[in-house]
Amino acid sequence: MRVRVDLNISLDGFATTTGGTPENPMGEDWLRLVGAYAATRTFRARVLGDTSGAGTTDVDDEYAAAYFEGVGAEIMGAGMFGLHLHPGDPDWRGWWGPNPPFHVPVFVLTHESRPSLEMEGGTTFHFISATPQEALARAAAEAGDLDVRVGGGATVAREYLRAGLVDQLHVAIAPIILGSGIRLWDDLRGLERGYRVTTQAAASGTAHVTFSR
Repeated sequence: MRVRVDLNISLDGFATTTGGTPENPMGEDWLRLVGAYAATRTFRARVLGDTSGAGTTDVDDEYAAAYFEGVGAEIMGAGMFGLHLHPGDPDWRGWWGPNPPFHVPVFVLTHESRPSLEMEGGTTFHFISATPQEALARAAAEAGDLDVRVGGGATVAREYLRAGLVDQLHVAIAPIILGSGIRLWDDLRGLERGYRVTTQAAASGTAHVTFSR
């Protein structure tokens, strides 16, 4: 079992965007940040349910496909689930519709007490208040021999990296400057010393950097 993190970040290290509105909660820069990933055939099939075969099939798609492979459980922060925009709303069921793309147990880190939410396709969201280590123990018990993915956001990913709990970190660095948001690399000086680092460039201009133990 490995603990994995996959994130899209900007050249200046931001994994989130700013300027969100109720109509566009992710902000106008979000599609610039994740555009190469969202254009892949894998994303279109796994997230949008598009089975037409449309989408890019190059290096970006290879990493998008790897994102979904071999995962037995997921951990995410309250913000990734959207609880910061829908606090105390029992009808909020996440961004992904009735059949989220995870298809595994998902542990959402939050201080908000909510019952587990069973969705189509094998996804069940469990809302827990726990330390990174406690959440990982619960996720690992569900994952068995498969991996645990820390899906985000950047703050949660950084907590797991700072605690030394991540076996593989993949960042897809988009060729854009955001200037504000939540930076992945804050308080992680020297992180690379504990990993083997590889890079691969995609035609989109995205640089895929992988830190592996």
